Amino acid sequence: MKMNVVFHKLVTVVALLTIIFTFSQQQILGKIVDEDHNDLNAVLIFNTTQNIKTYSNFSGEFSIEAKENDEVKFIKEGFYRLDKIIKKETFNSQLQIQLARAETLIQEVEIDHKPSGDLAKDSKRLDDPKKVASLKSELNEYMRSELNEPLPKNEISKTFKGHDFQAGHASVNLLTIFGEVSGLIKKATGSQITTPNYVETQNFLARVKAEVNLSIFKKYGMDEEKTDYFLAYAEKVDHLSKKYRKDFNAAIILSELQNAFVEYSKLNKLSE
Repeated sequence: MKMNVVFHKLVTVVALLTIIFTFSQQQILGKIVDEDHNDLNAVLIFNTTQNIKTYSNFSGEFSIEAKENDEVKFIKEGFYRLDKIIKKETFNSQLQIQLARAETLIQEVEIDHKPSGDLAKDSKRLDDPKKVASLKSELNEYMRSELNEPLPKNEISKTFKGHDFQAGHASVNLLTIFGEVSGLIKKATGSQITTPNYVETQNFLARVKAEVNLSIFKKYGMDEEKTDYFLAYAEKVDHLSKKYRKDFNAAIILSELQNAFVEYSKLNKLSE
């Protein structure tokens, strides 16, 4: 009899603990900025206690599951990592996170000419080449404008097409008909390619930085700022957001970025 009473009490305690644990798990909301209060996107938010990860959006906002006393880390390349212990009052208001930018060591520059003493004249030798400066200016202007360029038609020029042996014949080619029907079905069921607006483009580029492995470009000295310039260049040349923002494929996007980087590295004289 006593054993039954003890068993029932144990079951009751376990059930209560389970309920308490379940309801203690809540969603915390927050916003991440830098020291100048600029929104920080693609910041990794990692709840190490629960092993849950998420990223901040284009506006620096995020939400993640947590409970009291969980440890949450905020990680972004180029910034000092911030660790935070979740307190009870955190669930009652939006969490404000500010990341400090890490210092960047400037590489030693070897001067291959003798300075004249005229600062204005000597400093011009350190300016970007005209082609690079022009490219950066065009990219900055491009990123502030809406994308309205039509996607080039994916077809073979008539000059390179072979002779059409079906021309002038009234016979029905079943393979051709089946091919056209299949194409129409794919076109109807697939995602329609549309021109993105500025916000959609920025969200796409943020997702590329968060989900595509861009570490292969680091050997060319591509830090975060240079990577942003390169992504803007690739977006302008290949219209990546227009083609892949609805059907995001990290492998295909990386392949296109590698192709674009060949020309970009020539323009900027990059080498391993």
